[in-house]
Amino acid sequence: MNSQATATLEDQCAARGMRMTDQRRVIAQVIEQSDDHPDVEELYNRASRIDPKISLSTVYRTVNLFEEAGLVTKHDFKDGRARFELIPDEHHDHLIDIRSGKVIEFRNEEIEAIQEVIAKRLGYRLVDHRLELYAVPLEKGSKK
Repeated sequence: MNSQATATLEDQCAARGMRMTDQRRVIAQVIEQSDDHPDVEELYNRASRIDPKISLSTVYRTVNLFEEAGLVTKHDFKDGRARFELIPDEHHDHLIDIRSGKVIEFRNEEIEAIQEVIAKRLGYRLVDHRLELYAVPLEKGSKK
C-alpha cells in the first residue's frame, strides 16, 4: 500500500506545501468522495451544496492545481468534458458507454501482459499506459 492510500487528498496537499483554504478543503473532500469521474461543473455542483460561496472558477483553479501536483488525473472520454479522479492506488482501465456516459473501471491481467509483449516486440519497455474502451450495450439476446 502506498502513502497515497493512507493519506487524504488534503494531507497530500499539505505535504506538498499547498495552502489549504476552506474552499480547497471542500473541493478535495468532494473529489475523494466521488465514486464516478466528475467533470468540473459536477464538482462545482457538489461543492457548492456544501459551501455556496465556492465559485466555478475556484473549482477550475483548484482542480488544475491538484492535477499539476500529481494528485488527480484528468480524463478525456470524448464527450467534450474533462473528467477527474484521484490518482488510483492500483492501475485500472476504463470502458465508456457512449450512449449513457457511464464509466466502468476494470483491470484485466491478460490485457496488461499483452501490452508488455507488444512493447517488448517493438523494442521498448512499457513505463505507463492508458486504455479506454468505447462501447455500446449489447442488444437484448445478442452476443455480438
